Amino acid sequence: MPDNRAPTARCGRLWIDLSALARNYAAIAARVAPATAAAVVKADAYGLGSGPVASALWDAGCRRFFVAHLDEALAIRDELPPQAELIVLNGLPPGVEPLCARHEIVPVLNSLGQAERWAETARALDRRLPAVLQLDSGMSRLGLAPEDDVRLAHDDRFRQAVDLRLVMSHLASSGTPGSEANAMQIAAFDRLAAAFPGIPRSLANSGGAFLAAPYHKDVVRAGIALYGGSPSGDPADALEPVVRLDARVVQVRTVPEGTGVGYDLTHRCTRPTRIATIGVGYADGLPRTLGNRGAAWFDGRRLPILGRVSMDSITLDVSDLPAGQPAEGDWVEIIGPHQPVDVLARDAGTISYEILTSLGHRYDRHYLPFAGVNSGRPA
Repeated sequence: MPDNRAPTARCGRLWIDLSALARNYAAIAARVAPATAAAVVKADAYGLGSGPVASALWDAGCRRFFVAHLDEALAIRDELPPQAELIVLNGLPPGVEPLCARHEIVPVLNSLGQAERWAETARALDRRLPAVLQLDSGMSRLGLAPEDDVRLAHDDRFRQAVDLRLVMSHLASSGTPGSEANAMQIAAFDRLAAAFPGIPRSLANSGGAFLAAPYHKDVVRAGIALYGGSPSGDPADALEPVVRLDARVVQVRTVPEGTGVGYDLTHRCTRPTRIATIGVGYADGLPRTLGNRGAAWFDGRRLPILGRVSMDSITLDVSDLPAGQPAEGDWVEIIGPHQPVDVLARDAGTISYEILTSLGHRYDRHYLPFAGVNSGRPA
């Protein structure tokens, strides 16, 4: 990892371990085989940087990448070889179909309108265009309703214009293995997908990858599990950590018993208290809900957050550390070996997805290089 003594003007440091990312991809790919593992790199690869992340995943063997919006696919099109398949989960807003076709990006068709516009674009270009078709198996979020599924399946002009690469749906409760909704959705998806015989199928997300083999179908779309988060929210279910986040101490002082701390003085000290203020806050993706609940770590000890989280600062109780620790300029752990991202998320009353995708751009980012799936952790 970078030298702790190296000077930086920033008050937060974010490490992204690309070798751990690659090993997580390999673990998922091995688990779901003979299905293929794809990578979800939407929202800037869950906040970790879609360019470096997608490149490392390509080197690890991933060939299919899912994003949410067309602009996310365009942002990494040149970062990957032309053979990489980029798929846009939300489909296309009207009018951008020619742009999508020009860059050889594959839309997910979620409605009859999207399907009709994509077929019209193919006919205008006088060539078949690839697409993925999403079927609503019970989540009521995106995808064709059953009656539209039947209509499209019998539309010969659509099938002549569009090269269907995949039919997909999305599990609403994959992070809860015992949920009855999972069984209901797989049954609904199998019934709907039968209208498109011979087309590969995709149902499982990260949580689905850890369900039984029938859920894996042909393609598994791995997201949070790649990045070291747990689909269930239980840290014990997570794969290898990918992220470490540290924050710099900007001030240490002792306040007397009875002193209020933070906005609206929501914490009142019950003893003389040594407070360390760190230079990160909700502008850096650390939720206000961590106030009086969450913690940072230093030298193996938990440092409770006192008072509310501010935009650019958080106050910690360091009274139980030896005198002089931490000092101004020292670093405390926000996400790391003592506090996995799912633990921080639990303390904030949210999920690891939200923590990672909220990480701002004020951190000093370091990418630990990908040295091969079977290599040891970087020094």
